Amino acid sequence: MTKAFGRTIALDAVNLAVPAGAVFGFLGPNGAGKTTLLRIMTGLSRATSGSLRILGMPVGTDAPGTRQDVGYLPDVPAFYDWMTASQTLHFAGRLHGLEGQRLTTRVHELLDFMKLDGNSQAVGKYSRGMRQRLGVAQALVNSPKLLLLDEPTSALDPGGRKELLEFIGGLRGQTTVFFSTHILSDVERVCDSVAILDKGKVLSQSTMDELRARHGQQTIAVEVSADADRLARTIAGKSWCISVHPGPRGEIMAKVSDVAAAQHELPALISDQGTGLVRLESAEISLEDVFLELVGESLP
Repeated sequence: MTKAFGRTIALDAVNLAVPAGAVFGFLGPNGAGKTTLLRIMTGLSRATSGSLRILGMPVGTDAPGTRQDVGYLPDVPAFYDWMTASQTLHFAGRLHGLEGQRLTTRVHELLDFMKLDGNSQAVGKYSRGMRQRLGVAQALVNSPKLLLLDEPTSALDPGGRKELLEFIGGLRGQTTVFFSTHILSDVERVCDSVAILDKGKVLSQSTMDELRARHGQQTIAVEVSADADRLARTIAGKSWCISVHPGPRGEIMAKVSDVAAAQHELPALISDQGTGLVRLESAEISLEDVFLELVGESLP
């Protein structure tokens, strides 16, 4: 699927398949095209070419139940500012066909979960974080089969972020969650599958385990007692070394083409240098390392 705005290509031949019941992370830097895709998914925008199916139906269909089964939180949720939170959720629920005691119970549950219960202020007086929490509640009011979230934690305080991420993780297997964000730690925390988007192109799509294995299986961490910079220069000159950079705890992180050769030669290199070996092990690469590698940014 491709989306163009004049000569600007916002989405460039994007292919995605999201399994039912997954918590799917859609990761990319600001301006990568994440919100554009979400707007197409909700029918608020149209693709220039290609097609998209949600819950088995083409986007934009008027088939009964299709829209009622989708919840959506935009990146900047908007409301009628004169309404209260309760009025907003009752209004949203009625648009989804809910009514009576079922709707009242659902609204109370969501207001309580989002810590907005009993707040009689007009929404126009809400802080950004409060509006974000109300936006999440509105997206959940119809108990959707598919939940589309565009930067859901961006305006939340640490406690609110933790609670929301735990809730999202608890939806796994019951609701398909399409979670768009640029916050890598959020994806690592709750998502079991991820796609990385940059400049409108999908650079990678896989499970979290596959992503780490694909990019991290040839990374070795070396920690020595002294002269780490000197050892790093020696390692960089070896034929099996692809790149060397400092790790988060001061160790040397070496990406290698031949793990066995590196593990065999490294102790001798350290011994020849007269330095003590503190640690030598295969390293678990973080999502941040994978992300920076894929989008072509330099590692710190």
